Amino acid sequence: MRTLLLLRHAKSDYPADTVDHQRPLAPRGEREAGLAGEWLRSHAPAVDAVLCSTATRTRLTLERTGIDAPVSFVDRLYDSTPGIVLAEINDIGDEVSTLLVVGHEPVMSGLALGLAGDDSDPATVAEIESKYPTSAISLLRVPGSWRDLQLGGAELADFHVPR
Repeated sequence: MRTLLLLRHAKSDYPADTVDHQRPLAPRGEREAGLAGEWLRSHAPAVDAVLCSTATRTRLTLERTGIDAPVSFVDRLYDSTPGIVLAEINDIGDEVSTLLVVGHEPVMSGLALGLAGDDSDPATVAEIESKYPTSAISLLRVPGSWRDLQLGGAELADFHVPR
């Protein structure tokens, strides 16, 4: 059984002179990213690999979590779709048991809901359908290899919003 963790970037700031891709974290985001890291370390298996958008806010979110695992910064994860992110996940090798993806909305919620199979917790599905706020984390259990993962092929087991 593999574990897929989908983390939306922490709350970002909106400096007037900064393009979207370069937006930093807001002070609240810095704090919440740290809380996300604490939750990940206590509720998920150790992360073996990370796929992270190249946006500044996703990079800073990952840094603040304190997760120490090999990272691939993937430009395609910025301004993406659930299908593009799933294709990146499908390229992960079987030596990775726990994968963390740090990305953006509405892709993180769309991917979590798209991957959720029949064994998923209905309350968790409903919570994600309602809102996927900054710093939110979905935990999915994947029964096979990453390359075989497809829509409906995982169990959406947990959802957490660090505050």
